[in-house]
Amino acid sequence: MLPASCAGARTRKAVRPTDALAHELGVRARPIQAQWELLLELLGRGDFDVALNGIEAAPEKERVCRLSRPYYAAAERLTVRRDDAGAPTDLGALRGRAVGTLPSSLAERILARAGAVVRTYEGGQNEIYADLALGRTDAVLLDAPITRYYAEIDPRFRVVDGAFGEVRYAVAMRRDDAALAAAIDDALGTLARRGVLRGIYERWGLWNAETATLLGDLAPSTSTVAEAFEAWRAAVGALPPFLTRLREWYPRGQALFVRGALMTLALSFVAMGLAIPLGVLLALARTYGASPLRWLATGYIEFMRGTPLLVQLVMLYFGLPELGVTLDPFIAGALGLGLNYAAAEAENYRAGLESVPAAQLEAAWALNLSTAQAVRWVVGPQAVRVAIPPATNDFIALLKDSSLVSLITLTELTKTYVMLANATRDHLGLGLVVALWYLAIGLPFARLARRAELRLGRHLRTA
Repeated sequence: MLPASCAGARTRKAVRPTDALAHELGVRARPIQAQWELLLELLGRGDFDVALNGIEAAPEKERVCRLSRPYYAAAERLTVRRDDAGAPTDLGALRGRAVGTLPSSLAERILARAGAVVRTYEGGQNEIYADLALGRTDAVLLDAPITRYYAEIDPRFRVVDGAFGEVRYAVAMRRDDAALAAAIDDALGTLARRGVLRGIYERWGLWNAETATLLGDLAPSTSTVAEAFEAWRAAVGALPPFLTRLREWYPRGQALFVRGALMTLALSFVAMGLAIPLGVLLALARTYGASPLRWLATGYIEFMRGTPLLVQLVMLYFGLPELGVTLDPFIAGALGLGLNYAAAEAENYRAGLESVPAAQLEAAWALNLSTAQAVRWVVGPQAVRVAIPPATNDFIALLKDSSLVSLITLTELTKTYVMLANATRDHLGLGLVVALWYLAIGLPFARLARRAELRLGRHLRTA
């Protein structure tokens, strides 16, 4: 697995394996960001054609996808704190010790067999090594490329000598893509014979004995300096002072945050546009509907409010394809947020309806208005005054909850922050930047809610 920072970096001579493979196939690579442990699920539902990001060549993977020939091999390496005199140095010493790694990886299976207390991290490698540095774990077991980019350059850590297993990486495709699999195998073979893969690995400091044996390229190395790795290390390997980042790094990254903010706003507006009318219908059904409608509305509201939004998004995005319904990521995200917040909106509107004195409805009936007419012309306008402030607050909450859609490959503000923080290892500074972005987006709506609350409050007190 190449580090996230590697994936977006280029030098004058270096290319990424993705680009080299795409060039050999005569196509253009279009990267799609996704959580590593979800890559095969997203591949299966058709979000992309290949998964190329440290996919392990393992039998359990072949049960859900088609794998190419391996293109890289590496040892599993153990990292401990340099100042830990009692640090574990072999598999036997890992029993009962807390060890960090990535989920669904060979390292996780090795640790489980060794009897370690396995802690997996979905956020990425930064969190794994941060917990080791803080003493929350006793060691980290991960692939050698990750170890090189995260552990070897940090003076707080010591990488234990020796290999604790060997992992091989392959390209994953859908099981029915036999033609694509054959083309990728041929392309990988050609890249290996021409020395293209070796050249890429050497420039990034990733060429090793395991890969040399795998590719049948045992010639002595002619490269003494890993140019791309050293350039990356000089630029990112050591975190500059905060003032330097404030002057140089953060202004350059604002374009990415603008795109993330636009995605967040678009998603939130579409979701709220669904939540408001559906919430009105649910509130009316629960307040004035016949018994079956009241039961259905109540059941929907209790279910959506009583189950996590994340579970609902997973059911929409990954569950519906099992029934033959595959949704676009944006549609799935907006639909999940809208359906969830419709339940909250329904309760706001129901509270507004019930705040209107019953005598108002009875007076409307006395004037020969139907219930629908009474709600539209008499009860509804009064209820809206009560419901608007909490509805505005719900929109602000929806803005923040939109961060959950990063699970389904949408790159909004939070996903942008995580990607940049993992690449630069600047979680605190960039965290403040993204917090200011959320504040800038949400503050106008918060002020609007406050003004509406004060204005309507004065009106109600006058009434």
